[in-house]
Formats: sequence, C-alpha cells, structure tokens
Amino acid sequence: MIGRIFKWIFCAVLSVATAFVVLSVGLVWLLDLDEAKVTQYGRFLSTMRFIETQYVDEVEPSKLIDGAISGMVRSLGDPHSAYLDPTTYKKLKEHSEGTFGGIGVVMGFDDADVRVISVMEGTPGEAAGLRAGDRILRVDGEETKEMEPEIVAASIRGEAGSRVVLTIARTGEADRDYTITRDHIRVKTVAGRMVEDEPGIGYIRVVQFSENTGKEFKDALASLKEEGMRGLILDLRANPGGLLASCVEIAKEIVPAGLIVSVVERDGTREEYFSELAAGSAPMVVLIDGNSASASEILAGARHDTGAATLVGKTSYGKGSVQVIMPIPGQEDAVKLTIARYYTPSGESIQGTGIRPDVEADLPEHTTEDTQLQAGIERLKMKLGEAEP
Repeated sequence: MIGRIFKWIFCAVLSVATAFVVLSVGLVWLLDLDEAKVTQYGRFLSTMRFIETQYVDEVEPSKLIDGAISGMVRSLGDPHSAYLDPTTYKKLKEHSEGTFGGIGVVMGFDDADVRVISVMEGTPGEAAGLRAGDRILRVDGEETKEMEPEIVAASIRGEAGSRVVLTIARTGEADRDYTITRDHIRVKTVAGRMVEDEPGIGYIRVVQFSENTGKEFKDALASLKEEGMRGLILDLRANPGGLLASCVEIAKEIVPAGLIVSVVERDGTREEYFSELAAGSAPMVVLIDGNSASASEILAGARHDTGAATLVGKTSYGKGSVQVIMPIPGQEDAVKLTIARYYTPSGESIQGTGIRPDVEADLPEHTTEDTQLQAGIERLKMKLGEAEP
C-alpha cells in the first residue's frame, strides 16, 4: 500500500515537472528568449513586484501593467504608435462609415497645436460659435498637446446627444470653454465644381479618405468632364488621410499607368499598388499644406513622381507609415503599432520629411482670399497654355 502511495506521489511530481518543462520550453519558443531577454524580463518582474509590495499605498496590478505597456510603446519614439486604453479603444472602434456623433469641424495639427480649419454648416460646432482659426487647448479638461491627433478626434466624437467641453483659444480673446452637444454628422468627403470665371478649370476638394470617397470622387470627376473640364485643381489641404484602399481607388482614375505606392514591412516584404490608366488625365495641379498627411501624401506623391501634376502650397505633414491595431487578448484595450512604411513611385519615403511643393504658396491667417488656390489656378493656366510662365 505504501509503495503504491509513493508511486502515485512520484507520478504526480513527474507530471508537474514535465508540465513545467513543457511550459518553460513553450515560453522560450513563444517569446524567442535568450539569456539577455531572460535578464530583461527578470528586471521587469522584480521591479513590478517591488512596487506592488513596497509602495506606500496599495497598487492595482492592472494599473502597473497598463503603465508598462504604455511606456514600452512610448519608448519607440514613434508618434503614430500608442497604447489605447479601453475608453480610447472604444472610441476608435465607433466608426460608422461616414456617419458619427460629432460637432462638425475639420481640424489641423501642427506640432502640439490643434486648430479648427473649417466649421461645417448646420452642425453643433457652428451653433456653438466655433470659428476657423480657433485653437483647441483641451477636450473635457485633457490637454490636447498630450494627445495624438486621432485621439483628439476620437475624444471629440461620441454618442449623439452627449456633450463635450472644448477649451478654445482665440486671437484677441480670453480662453473660453464651449460645451457642445454632439449630433449625427454625415460627412461628404468630396466636393467638385467648375471654377468661377475660369472656363475649363475644374476643382475637386477631398477632405479625407473614407469608405465612400472613391465613388464620390468618380462621380465628381465625371460631372466636371461633362461640364467641359480641361484642367483640374485637386485640393488635398488639411486632408489627414484615411483608408489606403480609397486613396488607391482615386489614384487609378488620375495617375498614369504604373506604380502608385509601395508598402514595405520590416522584413522587406513589399506590397505594391498599380494604376492601369491607359489614357492620360487632364492637366492637374494638386494643393497641399502642412496638414496633408498619409493617404493624401500618397496620392500627391504618385501624381508628382509620374510627372502628371504640379504641387502647389506648403510642405506636407510627413506621415509615411502604416499602423495596425492589435487588441490585447481577453482585454478591452489595444496597441496601435507602426508595421510598415509607404514609398512613392520614385522610391522616396515621406516619413518625417513630407512632400515639398513645386510652387511655394502661403495662406495668411487672416486673409479673405485663398492665395494658394489662386496660385494653383495660375499654374494650371500655364499648363493649359493660357498664361505666361
């Protein structure tokens, strides 16, 4: 009987030891551990345990892990990678294909500055008295200079009927809080028209690249062609980017046959997108500025590198990277991480440098005339042979 008990104990110990070895080998394989990594993981765990047991107040382990993950991502020095806490991640997931709860403003981002570029008609932002040029200092008390651009946008959006408080700085006035009730905003991302008093010159403005942008652009382009368009002004100013698929869809309508953009990952894996446009498109000028980013830079770069367009305005933002969002398993938070970079047809990366225009044109802050658009029209008239160079 005793021998049998010892046999059971021996089998149990052996099973536990075997499971431990298998688990350890699995972790080594999964985490690609070597001696240096084991040392670093040991530093992390011992520090976390020290804080848990010795800090003067009780600490939630989840709070320490949240801080550790956030710190890891911040240490990359990449402004487009971020830890998304459950609240922020939920806001980013609340995407409804062009319809959302918001206030109806287009924002521009310059360093730590968040500015209102324009206020849509008939929206809560207009009703509250927001104006183009206003600086957004805080959203619900949180400093915008501490937030990424898309987090600012996600924080201003929310459920229709809910409220958001924006702290606004306006030239010549004291900083002021605006309490605004969100509403459903339907965004039309493309608008086209013939330029008044400039026969044959069409104008298309693309404010962002979303689900329906490709179709909206095709419809606008076809309408202008029916009206006798011979040259086009494509306005990508203050366009923060969006869906690569929509950008490529538009590029296939206006970029000569050939490479549009390459997406290159860390291991050299390359995904390329091509245009098969047989016939050349109309002469074109593309307007860009410091808030033209990501997909808008891809489209501008593709037209420019193929010699199909002249760029007018200011150097673009310089976001030439691709991010994915990885939900953390079993949790409600996520990590947004840069996994690849965009390259223009000429092989140039725009990350951190942007695209320089062929023709520099300023837009003074308090001007009533769109000087950049006028510069674009003059350059397009030269291309059409209607003005002196």
